[in-house]
Amino acid sequence: MGTLKDRLKSANKWTVMFFALLVAILLYSGTAISMKATDTAEFCSSCHVMNEVVRTHQISTHANLTCNDCHAPHDILSKIPFKAKAGAKDIYINTFGEVSDVIQSTSKTKEIVNQNCLNCHDMTNKNVAMDAKDFCIDCHQTVPHFGKKPISERMVAGE
Repeated sequence: MGTLKDRLKSANKWTVMFFALLVAILLYSGTAISMKATDTAEFCSSCHVMNEVVRTHQISTHANLTCNDCHAPHDILSKIPFKAKAGAKDIYINTFGEVSDVIQSTSKTKEIVNQNCLNCHDMTNKNVAMDAKDFCIDCHQTVPHFGKKPISERMVAGE
C-alpha cells in the first residue's frame, strides 16, 4: 500500500479517465444522432425553400436515397466538416441572405454529387462513354429533382 497521497493520485487518474471516456461517448453519440437526423428528407424540407426539391425527390427513381447519399461525402471524416460548413452557410443565407428561386450547386458540391453518382452507377460507368461532359448532372440534371415548375403547377404544402 502506498501513501494517502499516492492513492489520491491514482484515484484522480481513474476519475479523469472515466470522465474523459464519458465525454468521448457523449460526443460520439451526439454526432451520430445528429448526422442521422440531418440526413433525412424531413430535416431538409424543414426549410421552406427546399420543399419543392424534397417533393420532387420523393417521387423520383432515387426516392429511396437520403439527401446526403447524393449531396455529401460518404467518408465520415469528410462528411462532418462538409455538413457543418454547408449547414452554417444555409442557415446564414436563409436567415440573412437572399435565397435565389433556383438553388445552384457549388463546384465542391458538384464534385461530390458526381463522385456519388459514379460510385452507385458502376455498371453504367463501365458500359457508357463518360467523357461527353464534365459532370453526370450536366446531362442528367433532372433525374433526382425535376425542373422548376411554373407556380401554377407546383404542389402546395399539406397535399
